[in-house]
Amino acid sequence: MNIRLLPKKDSKASIWSGGLTYEYMIYPETASYADRDFIFRISSATIEEVPSVFTKFKGYHRYLVMLDNSLHIEVNKEKKVYEKYEIMEFNSDDEVISYTKGIDFNWMVSEKISHHKLEITNSNENSTAQIILLFSLDTTVIKINEKPYDLEPYDLLVIENQEKENIMLHFSNECLCGILDF
Repeated sequence: MNIRLLPKKDSKASIWSGGLTYEYMIYPETASYADRDFIFRISSATIEEVPSVFTKFKGYHRYLVMLDNSLHIEVNKEKKVYEKYEIMEFNSDDEVISYTKGIDFNWMVSEKISHHKLEITNSNENSTAQIILLFSLDTTVIKINEKPYDLEPYDLLVIENQEKENIMLHFSNECLCGILDF
């Protein structure tokens, strides 16, 4: 089992058409965002332009969560509203226009991966998933098999569990929890 803490303060900003994006990780590490050959990518972005047209990614399922306010959005010309921390799921090839400024969490997963989900949790859990993603929404202590990890707001903790061991997770605060099995 490999556990990595990826602090928000260590993520590097790059520009997208509507603001800045901070990539936490791309998997596998040899993959390239530009080549669109990744299995998954985790980022957080600022939406600074209104309206903002989201970048399309053919072949990817996408999760998006607003971290600071609600999201007024149009997906394929259908207007929708998502509250703060409400999980939005869509096809990355959809036509998406945001009418809200703010900060979001983004998780893009290749459509070749059939088992993945994202939820908000603060309950104790057991998991045997191959990849577990834990994104802190506030200052949080996450215990993994009783070992504590201190996270600041918007830090990411990644557990690679290729042996599919049973992992016990305990949360002191709400986190976004993503699981992925190949």
